[in-house]
Amino acid sequence: MSIPMSDLKAFDTWYEKSGVRVTLRRMLSEDDEDILKDFFPRHLVPHLNHPLVREQEEPLQRYLSAQHLYQWLNFTSHFEVAVVCRATQQIAEDNCGLEISNRARMDAFKILIDEGYHSLYSLDVADQIEKRSGIKALAYDFQHFLGNLDAIGDDYPQHKRLVQLLQVVVFETLITSILADIPADKNVISVIRETVRDHAIDEGRHHAYFSAFFTQLWGQLDRTERQLVAKLLPDVIVRSLQPATKPAEAALNQAGLKPEIRRSVIAESYSRDAVLGSIRFASAKTVALFEQTGVLEMPGARDGFFSAGLLVE
Repeated sequence: MSIPMSDLKAFDTWYEKSGVRVTLRRMLSEDDEDILKDFFPRHLVPHLNHPLVREQEEPLQRYLSAQHLYQWLNFTSHFEVAVVCRATQQIAEDNCGLEISNRARMDAFKILIDEGYHSLYSLDVADQIEKRSGIKALAYDFQHFLGNLDAIGDDYPQHKRLVQLLQVVVFETLITSILADIPADKNVISVIRETVRDHAIDEGRHHAYFSAFFTQLWGQLDRTERQLVAKLLPDVIVRSLQPATKPAEAALNQAGLKPEIRRSVIAESYSRDAVLGSIRFASAKTVALFEQTGVLEMPGARDGFFSAGLLVE
């Protein structure tokens, strides 16, 4: 059960423990062997495990791993500012349409600072890796993802602010393997492990905050708004977690793989069942939050979550 926002203690030690307050800038190790470690754990990159990729020369596989890291760091940098900060700013400025305490607003400002720092060091690490490894990052386009995510609310322009709040609640309560697995993987380049560990610590506070925030949000909605929220949430979850196959295909193309090989790798690595399984795993705690809050008790809501593949019999 999430706790009430009035009882939230997650940010009581923010000044003493937040990453932006206490950690030094993470820098690449001067050890020449460290940069030769993995850019990203292979088991977290579906197309790297495809037989047609595994049979390629190691430099090509390493190139693809580096491009996946760049894509993830760029996504993180853009998403934190464009989506998380966008909605969190509404809370911090008392413009979210809810009754919110000054303490909750100040905590939201702390999250804004955290997320801005996460964006900064994501780009910083990508830049350091690119210069040291000699592997140039491919161009990254965040607007396609953002447009797809924001399109969820196109039919409800009067609820644009509410939809943006749902986006941040969903994403900040997800539990992905990345933040848990990378810090412990000693085969990964040290600066990446350290940066992800810093990020994970901050995100633990954010998870607690937005779990409590959603409970308060739900309690202040009328029945019509609750019905809309229950209808939209499955789509918000799925679109937030849909894997970025276009950057993967672009990397495969740049690596020189033939079109038929690229198509096979993407289709088989990101099959519908595999993607839904991954989304279901990452969103389990988020769906549990909605379950305990009462979202799935709304008419048709449970069916909507089942149809989206977020629940199974």
